[in-house]
Formats: sequence, C-alpha cells, structure tokens
Amino acid sequence: MLTTLSIQYDVLILGSGAAGQSLALRLADHLRVALVTKRSIADSASSWAQGGIAAVLDATDSIEAHIQDTFTAGAGLCDPAATRFVVEHGKAAIEWLIRRGVPFTREDQSAIGYHLTREGGHSHRRIIHAADATGAAVQATLTERVCAHPNIHILENHIAIDLILGDKVGRSGEGCLGAYVLDIADGRVITIAARSTVLATGGAGKAYLYTTNPDVATGDGIAMAWRAGCRVANLEFIQFHPTCLYHPQAKSFLISEAVRGEGGVLRLPDGTRFMPEHDPRAELAPRDVVARAIDFEMKKRGLDCVYLDISHKPADWLREHFPNIHARCLELGIDMTREGIPVVPAAHYTCGGVVTDLAARTDVAGLYCVGESACTGLHGANRLASNSLLECLVFGEAAAKDIQARPRDPIPALPEWDESRVTDADEEVVIAHNWAELRRAMWDYVGIVRTTKRLQRAQHRIRLLTSEINEFYSNFRVTNDLIELRNLVVTSDLIVRCALERKESRGLHFSRDYPGLLDEALPTILQPRKT
Repeated sequence: MLTTLSIQYDVLILGSGAAGQSLALRLADHLRVALVTKRSIADSASSWAQGGIAAVLDATDSIEAHIQDTFTAGAGLCDPAATRFVVEHGKAAIEWLIRRGVPFTREDQSAIGYHLTREGGHSHRRIIHAADATGAAVQATLTERVCAHPNIHILENHIAIDLILGDKVGRSGEGCLGAYVLDIADGRVITIAARSTVLATGGAGKAYLYTTNPDVATGDGIAMAWRAGCRVANLEFIQFHPTCLYHPQAKSFLISEAVRGEGGVLRLPDGTRFMPEHDPRAELAPRDVVARAIDFEMKKRGLDCVYLDISHKPADWLREHFPNIHARCLELGIDMTREGIPVVPAAHYTCGGVVTDLAARTDVAGLYCVGESACTGLHGANRLASNSLLECLVFGEAAAKDIQARPRDPIPALPEWDESRVTDADEEVVIAHNWAELRRAMWDYVGIVRTTKRLQRAQHRIRLLTSEINEFYSNFRVTNDLIELRNLVVTSDLIVRCALERKESRGLHFSRDYPGLLDEALPTILQPRKT
C-alpha cells in the first residue's frame, strides 16, 4: 500500500492548455498555484491549434463586425453579453501574449506590423497567427514562463480523479475544496486542497472514433463538474473539423481552416469542385456546412475522402505560409504544391460544456471552468474559427480577477483517498473493449447527421457501458485509463441527452427527423439530480 500525500495551494488548476497556463501566470505573482496535467505540460489541444487567434486589430475591422460574424456562425444561440465581453477584450489578450514574447508572423507593410489572415465565417482578415502553428507558439511561450515561475508547482503525469466537495467531507456549504489526483507513474493518490479550483481540462473529442484532438481530450472536466452538481449546456454541438488529413499514418493531423481561407478548394477524386453546389460561400462557409457537404459527397459516392487543393498558389508562397502542413504532407508522400490533400471530417471541438458566468464561475462555490470545458455562451450552436484560443485567454483573465478577489480563508485539512475496499484489476482488457465500443457507437450514431433512432441506440449502449464501468470503478484501484473512460462515458451520455432534447436542426446539430429551425433559439441545459 503506497503512502498517501496531502498538499495545499491557493489555487488548483486542472489542465495545462492555453486557458490553464495563462490563468496560472496571471495568478502566480500573488498566489501559490498547482498546475496538474495528465501528460507533459505541453500536451494539450491548444498546442495543436494551427490557424490563429481572432481579434479586432485592424482599423478596417470593427467590434460589431466580429460580434456579428460570431452570431452568424452560432446560429442564433450565442449569448450576447458573453460574445461582446470576449470580442471587446480580444485586443488586450493579444497584446498580453505579445508582451510575453509570442512570435506572431510579422508583416512590415501592415499598419499593425503583423500579418492577419482570414478564415471561414469571418468578414475581415482578423486572425493573428504564428505561421501555421499558432497554438504551438503560444503554448511554448507560456510553458517557458510557467516553468520559470517559482509560485507555480507543475504536476506532470497526474490526473484528477474527482473534485472534493464540502458537502461530501463534513464541511457543508463550503463548495469545492480541491481534488483527488492520481500520480500515474506510481499509482499514489494525492489529496490537493485549495481555496479555488479551476477546470481547464479541454474537450471530449476522444468520445469519437475519428478526432483531431490529442489523446488527453476525454471530457474530464465536464464529467467531474456534472458529478459535483454543476449544470452543463449545449453538448449536442460537437464541431467536426471538415479537413482532417486522411492517411493511415497521420493520426489526428488537421489541415488548417486557413488553407481554405487563403484560396484552397475542395474537389472530388475526379477534380470536380463541389462546395458551390452546397452553399454560396463555398469553401468559406462555416465549418458545420463544409463538414456536412463533405459527409454528403462521401456517402453519396462511396468515397474514403475528398481533396483540398491549393496547388494553384505559388510553391514558395505555400511553403512560407504553411510550413508545418507542407512538411507533414511531404513526409507522407503528398506534395500540396502539386496536388490536392486527402481529407475527411473529424470530431474537433466541444462547443458546449460546464455552464459558467462572465467570471468563469460554475454552480459550485470555489469551482471555475475555462477553455473548451466551459460553456460561456460565446460559441452558440457553432464555434467561429479561431474564437477558441481567444475565449481561453479572455476568460482566463476573468477567472484570475475573481479568484484574486476571494477571501483568503484558511485552506482546510481534507480526508485522504480511501482505497481500503478495492483491489488491483484482474482484467484490464475490459477497459480497452468498453472504450472501443463507446467510440464506435458515438461515431456511428451521434455524428455529423443524426436521427432520433440513432441517438436512442447510442443512449442504450452508453447506459450498458456505464453500468459496467461503474462496477469496475467500485471494485478496483483507479488507473489513468479507467478514470478517462469513466469520464468519457459520462460526457458521451450528456452529449446524447442534449441531442435528444433538441427538436430542430441548428448549427452543428443536424437531425433528419427535425430538419427545420424552431422560431426561438434556446440553449439545451441539463441539471444534475441532487444527491
């Protein structure tokens, strides 16, 4: 039996993407911060983001235009206050990154000194970027500063098991008091007490068989918040990136929205361009429209993929603007300067999540949620390209301000993790099989095009899996795979429940049974039962 460990911090942040790291840096000059990450500190969806960050930086652009573009993409469901809050704070967020040394692509002839690109759904060039690897540039810069800060304690290869609630440990009404965290390397469970706890755990792309997300995107924050009594909203809106590289050796490699923004066109294998037949905006239509069009053409013609072609641009220009995409494709024998890139849609972004306010607070006192785990109201029924990193930064700052304003009450002593009634698992194969079955069911029945019957099939299978996984969790010691699967099955069930609630087709949720729009756009909000 390994000895347990109890430690205390002012703030516990679960997740090391742009939201978690930017928040940690904003707090660490004044508070002691623990930053927990399942793998290395650099392993997050943020680091994979290629396109850039949307913000109003150019004099020809406007706050109102960015808000309107966001509303249009969000299909009437964007929260007006949240959208204005994010867009109005966009420039300051970019300036904060620049001061910290993020190497955005320069352009001498530009009035602002930086190159701005345009992506699908945007009416102006407003995407500031670092070539075609913006997320990696932001993440690397933040990571360097986080690692150098003496007030930030980084726990790599650790995963949160569950939040610690006052009501569950004899401290009624005190909200969230920290979390139980598994040290993956040695199997020890650590009790971390904190005045404030932040969920920055990312989305739930690994619920699906095909995804652009890293392996860590298992819905952990959404599931933990739900179990803690927080509302969730709009989880039916899963954004499928239209252009994930189709190649057996290219797991989860996406082809940036910016390729279409800079003139790339989608073609069938015979070279026929098809997007103008689906939408007057063609390749610059929002992602859900493009993903459905590709899905339609593939199913209609029995295709494995379609092709994104930007070979009409000069080769030197392509190598300069898309160096990482060009290099990765070349490694696989695809020369984007001469031929189309084979692509398929893949689960990419979780637009819904844990309900939060403009200070990133959840329904549980002392618990915050930022980034893809949260449902702030910004994205509505469909996320506008490059609004996600912006949301991370703006709500990271909002959470930091609220956390710093909280009273400095004593950090309580908490009970240690109890594993006196469990044993080591006898058959780990159960986890692998259940994981595979869950992801296949979600892909087949809760994908780009849905029906009530498909959703009910998925719900039935998920509930059978939930029963098996809960029994396994109750009897055996926790492992990383078991924790992730437990969270993923909870989040998948919430996705299906939200999808069944929506009796219309709006944004990313397309139902053959309800193809029209309702007169009023309303969020789907689920309330957990009180236990």
